[in-house]
Amino acid sequence: MPGLDIRRSWDVPWLRRAMVGSSRHKIYLDAALSWRSLRVALAIRPTIIHAHLHEGALIGSVLRKITGAPLVFDYQGSMTAEMLDHRFIQRESRLLRPLIRLERLINRQADLIITSTQNSAEQLRVSGSVAQERIHSVTDSVDTDRFRPFDGSPGWEAQRQELRAQLGIPPDRRIVIYIGLLAPYQGTNVLIEAARSVCAQRPDTHFLIMGYPDPGSYRSYAESLGIGDHVTLPGRILYRDLHSYLALGDVAVAPKMSATEGSGKIPNYMAMGLPTITFDTPVSREYLGESGIYASFGSVTDLAAKILQALEQPQWANELAQHSRTIAVRDLSWERAVRRIEGLYAEALRRRRGEPEPSQEAEDVRVG
Repeated sequence: MPGLDIRRSWDVPWLRRAMVGSSRHKIYLDAALSWRSLRVALAIRPTIIHAHLHEGALIGSVLRKITGAPLVFDYQGSMTAEMLDHRFIQRESRLLRPLIRLERLINRQADLIITSTQNSAEQLRVSGSVAQERIHSVTDSVDTDRFRPFDGSPGWEAQRQELRAQLGIPPDRRIVIYIGLLAPYQGTNVLIEAARSVCAQRPDTHFLIMGYPDPGSYRSYAESLGIGDHVTLPGRILYRDLHSYLALGDVAVAPKMSATEGSGKIPNYMAMGLPTITFDTPVSREYLGESGIYASFGSVTDLAAKILQALEQPQWANELAQHSRTIAVRDLSWERAVRRIEGLYAEALRRRRGEPEPSQEAEDVRVG
């Protein structure tokens, strides 16, 4: 990214695929990342360490002790819950309890923890592994200027039609759109199974399923279900182009099969003014509230039914979408999130220096 000094870990020649979730390969990859992080930290002496995920927080906790910089842990969900979601371990595994203890130990190392949802923050509070005053929620946010509803302008319409043609989507079809990782726990299999039912009842429907890894296997799966000509999987999409792809959609889906992790795609859908169908989870309701269209968790049949409902009742679906756009602009903008994160950085520095909390009067002056 321009303007950012990025120091990457070493590459390994035998690993040429993107990995989703837990993997044994990450043991030595994290070891290499630890060494690179240590060298960079000793060279630049960071002011703040912002660590992503539990392996990042574990590395960051060592750097925190060496450099004295405060550690802000960007918490995206439970490490052990993710391992269970990905079936990396089973509930009866002897490793589960030691991993839970390791997770709680890592949680306690941070000066502050930032969660992407209130649901994750509440889970941390209930676990009792972290002092409540260290837990703060900054909901996944979106650039609401770039991600905005299609305005009908000729230039944008021409761009949409050109992109649609490049993707090979027939002009007479309505598009159900998805962006994200392709994996069973993300609901990709369930979505394609639901697509078969939807296309059987509405042949004018097309599914644009964007993401990685291994889109080829999901193309084969769609073909095996007889809907290969109604499903397009273009693979990885650059974030800078994502709004253009989302502008093709009539309906968006977020069928994640995790009840604990965040779902950063939903704010993007909301900002675009897309009717959003998702499984009924606390995280989905936290983003969407009354503007979401909720299917029973994990149900192929109900997911298909809700997609059909949104396609067949466009006025109702668009009213929900307009409400979700209002929520995104009001509560989920990048500007709002940036101010919140910068305030938390200041708090982490204050805690690390042992400075007293500012009075409410001083805080009001600073915020004003």
